[in-house]
Amino acid sequence: MSRLEYIAPCHFGLEAVLKREIADLGWEVTAVDDGRVTFAGDEFTAAEANVNLRTAERILLKAGEFTAADFEALFDETAKIPWEELLPVDAKFWVAKVASVRSALFSPSDIQSVMKKAIVERMKTRYRRNWFDEDGPTYPLRVSIKKDVVTVGLDTSGAALHKRGYRVAPVIAPISETLAAALIALTPWHPDRILADPFCGSGTIPIEAAMIARRIAPGLKRNFLAEQWTTILPEASFEEARKKARSLVRACPPETDIQGYDIDGRAVRFARQNAEAAGVADCIHFQARDVKDFRHSGKYGFLVTNPPYGERLLDGEKLKDLYGTVGEIYGKLDSWSMYLISSCRETEQYIGRKADKNRKIYNGMIQTYVYQYLGPKPPRRRKST
Repeated sequence: MSRLEYIAPCHFGLEAVLKREIADLGWEVTAVDDGRVTFAGDEFTAAEANVNLRTAERILLKAGEFTAADFEALFDETAKIPWEELLPVDAKFWVAKVASVRSALFSPSDIQSVMKKAIVERMKTRYRRNWFDEDGPTYPLRVSIKKDVVTVGLDTSGAALHKRGYRVAPVIAPISETLAAALIALTPWHPDRILADPFCGSGTIPIEAAMIARRIAPGLKRNFLAEQWTTILPEASFEEARKKARSLVRACPPETDIQGYDIDGRAVRFARQNAEAAGVADCIHFQARDVKDFRHSGKYGFLVTNPPYGERLLDGEKLKDLYGTVGEIYGKLDSWSMYLISSCRETEQYIGRKADKNRKIYNGMIQTYVYQYLGPKPPRRRKST
């Protein structure tokens, strides 16, 4: 088997979460940078990573990395990559996205043009032809330039990995599936403990938790761009990855208690539809309920939630009252933990309690914090004799 390197972009601030997830799946992490984790695998890894990773935004096959401080170097170094081993003669290829940080090269359109020309020139020589119809499989490239170091990746995913395929009924400004999964991963939650979201919206956080409880791989019900490829990856690798993932799915554990509430009855109906599409409706209790009415008699549970902020921001007084209510209901939940993501800088002040920990995360261009209020650990269960 070939040793290949892959790049998994993620939300800024969640690199450690993704690194742990990759390591837990058995792959070697080779580098961690802002907003991405690089890891080693083989030709089957592209399929397995796309199907199984919950917190990555996409999977890129690393085509090359080099230093270039001017366009001449960019052309020459791009042309040194063995594109004939990566792209078939009929490939449709282009530089789909460029991100440049603290580098001499910063014009995306110019970078795209120069790299395209360099690839074409390389392929002209190797394939011994002067024209390419580009009417075959699609191979988009994504390029990152940081301090003049150019990293080139082939996008194996296509649509971003947060598009699991179950969100058939969205609401305004929902949390992304990958961010919801990462929020859960930041907690010590386990399917035998309570998890509730009092602002569930379209149900993303409860659905991601239920998929974890049932061991449903996040990419099990969608397709990926690299399934069309005729080079690099084994033809049946994606179907093999799905077959393996399906074999791990289990029924909802009887002790699982996952709840989603929202004041908007229409959102709750949408959440139920999404849960049905995800195959986890039997794992979640959804109900239309105002946050002020939230109650639970269980111990050692988790509030994991994404209350209004940013695009969904209320005016100052309403936001203060709402977050104050969150603080009040949390104060009545004996032994519970709370993980809350918000861009509101006064979150702790409004809740009336300083978080035990907080973590900065960029939700798109919005700087947010995950405020972590840590309850006590449950007592260890006695082993049966």
